[in-house]
Amino acid sequence: MSGALLLGIAGLALLDSLIPATIVAVTLILVAAPRHPGLLAGAAVAGAAATVFVVGAALFLTAGAAAGAVTGISVALRFVAFGAAGVALAVAGLRRFRERPRRAIVLPPWFTVWTAVPFGVLLTAADLPNAFPYFVAIERLVSSGVGIGTGLAVLAGYAVVYCLPCPVGAVLARVTARIHSGSNRFDPAAAQG
Repeated sequence: MSGALLLGIAGLALLDSLIPATIVAVTLILVAAPRHPGLLAGAAVAGAAATVFVVGAALFLTAGAAAGAVTGISVALRFVAFGAAGVALAVAGLRRFRERPRRAIVLPPWFTVWTAVPFGVLLTAADLPNAFPYFVAIERLVSSGVGIGTGLAVLAGYAVVYCLPCPVGAVLARVTARIHSGSNRFDPAAAQG
């Protein structure tokens, strides 16, 4: 396996990691969890990483049969994914014009470590149809003819890079929350309100 191929796949993984769904969900878990927010967020990230690795491994190992299917449906998936994203953004934009009271974000009581892992799995699985860098990386691995062990190791690394922004966002969310709570102690208006 060439260094250029590995660097290209790492770049694709970094590009794929910037999809906000997982980052925002993990940050919301950290901010809204009443107890053990780091453990809950870590469980969700573990579910996301497992999904990226397992789906990638399945595609890589069944590449002969999947190559034709991925090529044929990739254009259709792009139209569906971007069409749905466009409609969702338009609806969300129109809803922003309405005034409505905002409630605090609270996790339901059933959201535990045991439900955070499947949550991460479902969140990432729902996000995979528009993960074009992911499919390009798998196609590059298959077309380069790397061995099974090397390919699976690269896909494990891809899963790690994919989930890297989650802990970074988590740390930033916690730091921001602490700064905000600390600044409220010194703000007379916040103390009275």
